[in-house]
Amino acid sequence: MMNIQTVPATSTANGNKRLLMWLGLLVAGMVGLAYASVPLYDLFCRVTGYGGTTQIAENVNEDIVYDHPVKVRFDANVNPALNWSFVPVDKPVTLNPGEEVVINYRATNLADTPTTGTSTFNVTPVKAGQYFMKLDCFCFIEQTLQPGESVDMPVRFFVDPDIAKDENALDVKEIILSYTFFPALEG
Repeated sequence: MMNIQTVPATSTANGNKRLLMWLGLLVAGMVGLAYASVPLYDLFCRVTGYGGTTQIAENVNEDIVYDHPVKVRFDANVNPALNWSFVPVDKPVTLNPGEEVVINYRATNLADTPTTGTSTFNVTPVKAGQYFMKLDCFCFIEQTLQPGESVDMPVRFFVDPDIAKDENALDVKEIILSYTFFPALEG
């Protein structure tokens, strides 16, 4: 003869409620992490230079390393949804780490209406990102251009002299600074 035990209904209901509560907390935590992932990733990239993210310098460096010249080339891109022309004005520059340089990019609105764009940037090779120090730039700032309007946008930067001390970056002889303009998000 088999002995079958029954579980009281209240015990099963309490277990289901507890499971539902834990699953609800898990979903809420995942949604919270999804919202926090972009700013956390951005912070991580800015701190580490990961992904070619440049650093933002508060002031100019005083030290210059004269025996480690670095060539910096400039790249400009526009998302097809933004009817702009965007080009580097200046030719590539060769500088000594620690020397401050100012170059310009030019954006022109080719549309028949005012349009607003914002840019992102990166540098390659990726390992140079932590040594590329921007002092002033137009990135992440909405730029509104009237039909046919052109504007020159300066970038002031230097390459950190510590690049000449890093064993992993000693082979960096050329850096490409790249900007891409996108249509600004509404609201």
